[in-house]
Amino acid sequence: MQDPFRQKKQSILASISTNGPDNVDASPKGTIDEHCLPIINLINAHPDMVTTSSCSGRVSVYLEGTQDKIVSKGNHGKWLFVTHDPSEMLDWYKTLNFTFEPNFPSSAYNARGIIYKFEALILHVKCRDFATAKQLYTVAMGCGFRESGIGGNFNVAIRISIKLDIPIGYQYEEGKYVCFVSQEYLEYITKLSIDRFDENFKKLQQLYSAIEKMDS
Repeated sequence: MQDPFRQKKQSILASISTNGPDNVDASPKGTIDEHCLPIINLINAHPDMVTTSSCSGRVSVYLEGTQDKIVSKGNHGKWLFVTHDPSEMLDWYKTLNFTFEPNFPSSAYNARGIIYKFEALILHVKCRDFATAKQLYTVAMGCGFRESGIGGNFNVAIRISIKLDIPIGYQYEEGKYVCFVSQEYLEYITKLSIDRFDENFKKLQQLYSAIEKMDS
């Protein structure tokens, strides 16, 4: 008798096994984050669960799209900087060649904004049945992932509210970026982000240990 969940899991695992520089996924990084690999392998070793997407936590600087949408990720918006590794945060802003201008002229009100973001760990896990989904959800909530939930087809989203979302500049012409906060302020939010990375990775390890104890 066919097992639809097992077939779906095998297909997902096959895709994960071939993910790499020559076979990228749709994320800005294109490959699975190294920090996520242990918990992905743990979850996928469980007979009734499989990961469908993941992010171990990241800092990104995003240029908004051309239409009037809040932090639009379409309409020619693009990533200016992305990292999942706090060790890559030092002097990140120097790679963008910002022009530092503390004033914000009215002529820039309709310019494409530049947003600095810290986003915490997120995991999406497909479960065989509601009992497994509920157990995973309960474990995640118990570890402080209070933004978690169970969606359709027993898909569990594991999320936590550790974030930053800060406008820092705008594009005044193609490829030229103005930053309306100081370099010292960028260094300050970099420090905040590194602290959030530390908290995020502690939560990731806590979640790993809790899932390890789940019934299989």
